[in-house]
Amino acid sequence: MTDELVFLDHFDGPGLDSTVWFPHYLPHWSSRAATAAKYEISESCLQLSIPPEQGLWCGGDHTPPLRVSGIQSGNFSGPVGSTVGQQPYRDGLVVREEQEPFWGWTPEHGTIELRARADISPRSMVSLWMVGLEDSAERCGEICVMEVFGNTVVPGESAEIGMGLHSFATVRLPIDISDFHTYSVQWSAGQAEFFVDGQQIRTCAQPPAYPLQLMLAVFDFPEWSTGEDTTHTPTFTIDSIRGRTP
Repeated sequence: MTDELVFLDHFDGPGLDSTVWFPHYLPHWSSRAATAAKYEISESCLQLSIPPEQGLWCGGDHTPPLRVSGIQSGNFSGPVGSTVGQQPYRDGLVVREEQEPFWGWTPEHGTIELRARADISPRSMVSLWMVGLEDSAERCGEICVMEVFGNTVVPGESAEIGMGLHSFATVRLPIDISDFHTYSVQWSAGQAEFFVDGQQIRTCAQPPAYPLQLMLAVFDFPEWSTGEDTTHTPTFTIDSIRGRTP
């Protein structure tokens, strides 16, 4: 039996599909203006990037200091001053800018597949992960489809690929992340199976059993600089994202 294709974004339109994607990273802890993603769409690809002049995300509060360009397929928060917001990074964090609920593509099972490549230095990373909508306290689980930290990369030879549920694990694979590769998860009520280029890498039991939104981002951590990468622009280039259900 062939899985049914239920979602496909080839990024071949003139811009980001606003019915699916919200081009900001957790703006309720900051603001939409300060968290807008730097990206471009060309040659049927979405490229997220962090140019050298980009400022810090939640500067002066988040530890360690970081910069980020990310998009997400859902968005939600409580009112200003409340503690209701997706993915708080410390206790006592309060909403600084209230967000209207936005639900783009929020699957609750099936196969999610990313085809992407990255250009990162030891101070940067890329990731596709999925999180609960957090519109209620119990819907806060996570599935990490892939994450790669630049300080694990042997250029042109291998990289440690992270994947899993809330406690992620890494596996070193003989791939060049500057080339396109396919990262996917087959997610059912009982388990989540993780694949890279069609090879099964890991299986985790008891994944979330409710809708999740996609989070896709490139990160940069200035304190991790080697001194040789201060002008480097980390990029995450996405060729496609697909969703299938049995």
